[in-house]
Amino acid sequence: MTAPTPRTHIRFRLNDREVREEAVAASDTLLDFLRLEKRLTGSKEGCAEGDCGACTVLVGRLVGGDLVYEPVNACIRFLASLDGCHVVTIEHLRGANGALHPVQKAMVEHHGSQCGFCTPGIVMALYALWMRVPNPTRREVEVALQGNLCRCTGYRPIIDAAMSVEADGEDFLAAERDAVTAELLAWREGARVEVSRDGSRAILPGDVDDLAAVLEAEPEARVIAGATDVGLWVTKHLRALPVAVFIGHLEGLKEIEESDAAVRIGSGVTYAEAEGAMGAAFPHLAPYFERIAGWQVRSMGTIGGNIANGSPIGDMPPVLIAMGATITLRKSAARREIALEDFFVDYGKQDRAPGEFVEAITVPKTGGLHAAYKVSKRRDEDISTVAAGVYVRVEDGQITAARIAYGGMAAVPKRAMAAEAALVGQPFGAAAFEAAARALAGEFTPLSDMRASAEYRMRVAQNLLRRFWIEQGTDGEAAA
Repeated sequence: MTAPTPRTHIRFRLNDREVREEAVAASDTLLDFLRLEKRLTGSKEGCAEGDCGACTVLVGRLVGGDLVYEPVNACIRFLASLDGCHVVTIEHLRGANGALHPVQKAMVEHHGSQCGFCTPGIVMALYALWMRVPNPTRREVEVALQGNLCRCTGYRPIIDAAMSVEADGEDFLAAERDAVTAELLAWREGARVEVSRDGSRAILPGDVDDLAAVLEAEPEARVIAGATDVGLWVTKHLRALPVAVFIGHLEGLKEIEESDAAVRIGSGVTYAEAEGAMGAAFPHLAPYFERIAGWQVRSMGTIGGNIANGSPIGDMPPVLIAMGATITLRKSAARREIALEDFFVDYGKQDRAPGEFVEAITVPKTGGLHAAYKVSKRRDEDISTVAAGVYVRVEDGQITAARIAYGGMAAVPKRAMAAEAALVGQPFGAAAFEAAARALAGEFTPLSDMRASAEYRMRVAQNLLRRFWIEQGTDGEAAA
C-alpha cells in the first residue's frame, strides 16, 4: 500500500480563524509567530525558557474525540507542533457581550496587576484552571500558578482574585467548543506533514509506524515531543535544527495501560497526562509530580523525553530506576526492552542506535516501601540539585531488597549499589540507613557547579536516606 503524499503545510486555528503556513522552520517558535507575524503582542517574552509564564497561551487539542485546552509556554513551543490544534491568546479572551472575562474582572477588582507585564500569562493560566475547576481550593490555585512569575504585584492579590472568580454567563470557549471540535476532527487525515524554511525541515509523522519509517530514513533527525529541553537549545544557545521530527501529536505514543503487575505509559505521555494514573498506582509519586516544573511545562514535557535526552539531572529517571522501570526501544519494526538504568551509558551517551526511539516505559508494581525526593533552590519551577528514588522491601523485620538511585550526583542517573548492599540483609532500623548513607561517599564523586557544591550534594544525598528511615521506620510499623 502506497503511503499518502505528505501535506506541505501546517494548519491550526488561531483564536477565531484558520491559519495555514508552508514556510516553517523546525526552530520557529509560537511566540515569535504571534508577536512578529500576527502582531498579537499581549503574550510577552520574559525568560525565553519556559520559566516565567509571561508568554502563556492555551492550546486546545483533540484527546480521543474530546477537545482539551492546556496552558503552554509559547516561547519554547515550536510552531510546527501546532498542526491540528486551537491556539487561544489573551486577545481572544472575553466575557459576555465583549466585556471583561470573569478572570480578568477578578484580577482588576482585587488589584492583581501592577506593571502588567506578567498579567496576560497569569490570566491565561488562571483561565485554564477555571475551565477545569470552577471553584478551586487555594492549593489548586497555587499549583496552577507555579509556572508564572510575578515580580511586583505579589501573589496574595492574585490568589484572592483566583479564589473569587464568578461565572458571568456562558464561557466563550464552551460556546465555541462544538464548532472547533468539528473543525479539528475534519482536519484529521493521518498523513505525514513536512514543512521547511531556509534549509530547516520539520516532519510530523502520520502515526507511530510512520515515525519508525521517518527515523529509519532520517536517523540523525532530532526527535521533539514537548520541546521543554530542545526549546532552550534554540532560544538560549541559538542552535540550529536542520531536521526535526515532532511526535507530540501521536496518539499511539500517548497510551496508558495498567495491569495488576505494572503501569505502561507511552513515551509521548506528558507529565500532566501521567500524574493521575501514576499517582493513583504509586501514591509516593503524587506530590513528586507537583515538584516538576510548572503547569505549562508539565502540559508540554513528556516522561519519555525526560528519559531520552539523557540529562543527569532529569527529575523522573532516578525515581523510575529505583522502581525497577524498563523501557521499550523501537527501530523500524524491531523492539527491545532494557532496564532503564542500562539506558544511560555516559554523559550525553545513551544505549540507543541511530533511528531507534523510546516507545514506552513500563513501571512494575513491586509493593514494598517507596519514596521520591527532589531538592532544588526553589521549591517550585526549578531544576533538581539532587533527585532520589528509594525502594526497600522488608520481610520479618529484615531488609530483603533495596534499590536506590540519584540524579545530580554523577554524569548519568545512577544506582547507589554500595548503599543498597549496606541495607540488604540488615535489620530494618536506623543503623542500616546510617551505614548506607556513609557508603555513598565511596561510590559518588559529585561536581560543584552553579546549583550546589560537591559537599552539599553529598550531604543532601546522605540525608535523604536518613529522611527515608524517619518517614518510613516508626517502630517498623510501615514495613509490616
